[in-house]
Amino acid sequence: MAPIIKLAGPNQAMIRSGGGHRPKVKVGGRMIVVPIFHKLQRISLEVMTLLVETRTVYTKEGVAVSVDGVAQVKVATSEEAIRTAAQQFLDKTDADIADVALQTLEGHQRSILGTMTVEQIYQDRDTFAQQVRDVASPDMANMGLEIVSFTIRNIQDEEGYLEALGVGRTAEVKRDAAIGVADAERDAAIRGAEARRDSLIAEAEADRDAQGARFLADARIAESQRDFSVEKAAFDQEVNAREAEAALAGPLQDAKTRQEVRSEEVQIDVVERRKQIEVEEQEIERRERELDASIRRPAEAERFRLETIATGDRFDAIAAAEAEQERLRLLGLGEADAIRAKGEAEADATRAQGLAEAEAMRVKAEAWKQYGQAAVIDKLLESLPEIAEAIAQPLAKTDRIVMISGGNDTSMGASRITGEVTQIIAQLPEIIESLTGIDILAMLKELPGVATTDGPEANDSSASMPGTVESADLTSSEESPEAPDDADPAVPDADVQGVD
Repeated sequence: MAPIIKLAGPNQAMIRSGGGHRPKVKVGGRMIVVPIFHKLQRISLEVMTLLVETRTVYTKEGVAVSVDGVAQVKVATSEEAIRTAAQQFLDKTDADIADVALQTLEGHQRSILGTMTVEQIYQDRDTFAQQVRDVASPDMANMGLEIVSFTIRNIQDEEGYLEALGVGRTAEVKRDAAIGVADAERDAAIRGAEARRDSLIAEAEADRDAQGARFLADARIAESQRDFSVEKAAFDQEVNAREAEAALAGPLQDAKTRQEVRSEEVQIDVVERRKQIEVEEQEIERRERELDASIRRPAEAERFRLETIATGDRFDAIAAAEAEQERLRLLGLGEADAIRAKGEAEADATRAQGLAEAEAMRVKAEAWKQYGQAAVIDKLLESLPEIAEAIAQPLAKTDRIVMISGGNDTSMGASRITGEVTQIIAQLPEIIESLTGIDILAMLKELPGVATTDGPEANDSSASMPGTVESADLTSSEESPEAPDDADPAVPDADVQGVD
């Protein structure tokens, strides 16, 4: 199949694809295309005119404006740009390409309007247009397009902001015009007055010339008379002056001298006052500098130092407070854990102690149940030595005892004291019975195998029973044997004296 030669004008670019190679781009000229293997497509390089209209866009100051711009856009002529444009617009019409470019420019124009004031947009349209072009150019280049030109055609607002801006300028122009008219009218009036004045002057000069000729002769006559009178008066004045000068020469000279002296004194006073004012101004300036150096600057330095210290103290106080707060929180958590652990330990110890005491009481109660009366009596008998020691305890603290005999009583000395203690102990069964209702002696009598001193039958039965315990008669202290002096360790070695 024979190849076909395709031609394109300078306003078109041909893109040949196919054949297993990268698409070939050529602007204008001719290109060989092999059917079936190649595909040829064209893209226009002509300029597209876009009307960029943005309605009701708020500027930096919040003023709504409408801006109309005119942009000239085309596909760039570089090979890379044509390839980029071909990838995006090859199957699109010129209207589609123009619509994409228009939407891009309108978006950038709106964004630039939001960053400028109305005055900047209105007074410097070129700068605004250049900013829109600079911002939109990279996006257009990414689509293979380029902005040939961009200008602002019209700026409007619905609130009359632009009209208000022109009111002031219009008033200025009207004012300048009114001033110009007034100046022109004034100049015209001045020139008219000058013309009238010149006319009157000319008429006066004419009258003067007419009368001059008439009075010339009289004037000359009068002049001659005047000259004579003047000369005569001059002579007379000179004579009088000479005479007056001669008469007033001394006083006049004194007055002139005093006047010159006074003038010099005034000048001296003026100079002194001026110098004094300069000195006072310098003193005021010196005091201001001294005040600035001694008070104001140190005060500012002190204020800066105090502010710096206060700021540091505040930061230190905040850090210390935060550290103290964290420490108290951690300490509170530790104390809470310690208190909780201590409470749990004390509770466990109390529980264990209670259980142990309860178990001991239970065992003791079981033992008491088993022992019965015998156990009670056994405990009572075990307590008797302690009771005797407690009764004799006051005697142990006695330094001296004086015994008085009634005459018939032969028991004296330490045996008498032991007998008194024995009698006190012998009264314990009655005291216990009165306090508790327990008759110890009756309980002893009821126990089997225990001998008592109630009668001969009890003695016989106790003697016949093996392993019996002979109990002491606790009812009377007279039948108890006298104990030796050292029988009771609880009685002190007192100084005992007998008194008949």
